[in-house]
Amino acid sequence: MTKTVVVLGGAFAGIQVAHRLLKYTQPQVKDLKVILVSKNSHFYWNLASVRAIVPGVLNEDQYARPIAPGFAKYPADAFEFIVGSAEAVDITAKTVKVTVGADSSERSLSYDYLVIATGTRNAGSTAVPWKNNGTHEEITALLSETQEKVKAAKHIVVAGAGATGVETAAELGFEYGNPTGDAAAAKKEIVLLSADKEVLNGDSIAGNVASELKKLHVTVRGPARVASTSTSPDGKTEIVLEDGEKIVTDLYLPTMGMAPNTEFLPESVLTDKKFVAIDEFYAVPGAENVWAAGDVVWKPRGSFVLADKQAAGVAKNIDAVLKGKNQTLVKTLPIDVLMVATGRSRGAGRMGPIKAFSLMVYLIKGKTLGVDKLPSWVDGTVF
Repeated sequence: MTKTVVVLGGAFAGIQVAHRLLKYTQPQVKDLKVILVSKNSHFYWNLASVRAIVPGVLNEDQYARPIAPGFAKYPADAFEFIVGSAEAVDITAKTVKVTVGADSSERSLSYDYLVIATGTRNAGSTAVPWKNNGTHEEITALLSETQEKVKAAKHIVVAGAGATGVETAAELGFEYGNPTGDAAAAKKEIVLLSADKEVLNGDSIAGNVASELKKLHVTVRGPARVASTSTSPDGKTEIVLEDGEKIVTDLYLPTMGMAPNTEFLPESVLTDKKFVAIDEFYAVPGAENVWAAGDVVWKPRGSFVLADKQAAGVAKNIDAVLKGKNQTLVKTLPIDVLMVATGRSRGAGRMGPIKAFSLMVYLIKGKTLGVDKLPSWVDGTVF
């Protein structure tokens, strides 16, 4: 009798779980079928979005690849890819309602095992490309539109001084902060607004990051929390800070705040902040044979490295359950690691309390922002 695993979400965690189950479990559990549901037909390497907004730096195939070809090597009856969006989950009946196609037709999927990996989205703004939240066409159109706005702008404000905001401001500063020679006319004023006095919520590397941003001619303002924004007829944005100060800019790029994509789930499986509740096995308490991984659990925060470890652990536990074995604790990282790219030549970071050299951060993260891993992630050879 077929055992069906439905994986919701085609980003870092969901893609990995699907590949691991098909690559390592299905050859031993022959009646296993994996159904992957993703709103996006492509895998979007959103870690590179901060660089992709700069015109001419990255090609589309460097940050987006079609998902389906990466799974073509598995038995046809063991895998199904659905480009669609989860609308409701019934944990008692073990069904998922999905909308598919341009006409948003409904389809009901029955599952034996369910993986929730639907990630997060930017809270309060859909006009920024930082997350994998939309169809391939929507995301690429948004990136193209943002590139054109970046190109035309002379003054750009990046709001939110977490990792995404810092990296966005740094990429813009690297390209436009102090261009020389023939490119001098492309100079732009880049301003980063931090809600706190220091960037990165005052993390131990905040001073290092601020120093790197200064070298890139990025102006850091903090504390400077955004209270409201409005767009004028000429396309400029007026930003009102909490202290009443107004800033008018050609381009406003908000990066603050993340909201979980969990509206389709019953309240009983969510935390008070609407993320998916999990136990030490990353199983969802009170929901039989349901697991979650990635930013949708936000444990202890959203992170590529954490999502990678969580997805591997979930796939291992589903494999164990299918084989009648006990689940094991999902282990992520023994220390807290934070690495921030500051442009295309440097970076700042730490491994636990120990600060990392700028060159090390550049080589690990900033050099490519991981786009070199995209092909092997899509086809599963990296797992």
